[in-house]
This record gives sequence, structure tokens and C-alpha cells, in this order.
Amino acid sequence: MAKRKSVSYPGFKHQNPIPNASRIGNILMSSVISGRDPETSAMPADLDGQVTNVFKQIRLCVEAAGGTVDDIVKVNFWMKDPATGRKALNGEWTRMFPDAESRPARHTLFLDANSPSHLTCDFVAVIGG
Repeated sequence: MAKRKSVSYPGFKHQNPIPNASRIGNILMSSVISGRDPETSAMPADLDGQVTNVFKQIRLCVEAAGGTVDDIVKVNFWMKDPATGRKALNGEWTRMFPDAESRPARHTLFLDANSPSHLTCDFVAVIGG
């Protein structure tokens, strides 16, 4: 049986003792990803900047685990205001997943209004095979 392996990547670390993601065999599950810049750890004040950074971190995370964005099967987003944020989200979504016939499933939920983030996400990927 495959052993669980913690996945991390430079530029992002949780405050709690948890990895950026965990992999068993070919299944990868991320921890929550925020809109912090993966190079500076700064959190942009604007939604667009946070969305851009979330997608950068999705790519960094799946690649650190040995996969590509083509291996992602589901992404959950939490947004303060999904109605107004969907345009920014959809722009980055279609850039990362341009083929309408081969996109991951996606679900968007409400993020607490008191959160310092405009959005967060997590994802599941099946790497290889």
C-alpha cells in the first residue's frame, strides 16, 4: 500500500503544522490555498491580484507533487462575493483550463465576510494513469 507523502513548494507555508498538500499513490489533495503572492507572501488588497496568485499556487502545488494542471479533477473555491468575483475567477480559469471539453469540476461557496481573503480554494488531482 502506498504511503502518504506531504507536498510543499517554495514561497508558501501554512502557519499550522500542515503541508501544502498530501499525496497517496496517484491521488493529491491540497490544503487551503490563499491569494498570497507565492514569491513575496504579500496579500494583494484587490480580488484580481488574489485570483491571479491562487492560480499560480495551484500550478506550483500540483507540479511540486509531480503532476500538471491536466491532472486536476476538482477545485473548490470559497469567495466573499461569488456574483461579482466570478468574472475574475472565470478569466484565470479559462486561461489555465482552455479546453472546454477537458476542465475540472468546480464548486464555489461563500467565504466568511470577515476573512482577510477575497477567495481561497482547494483541489483534488489524480496524477498519472
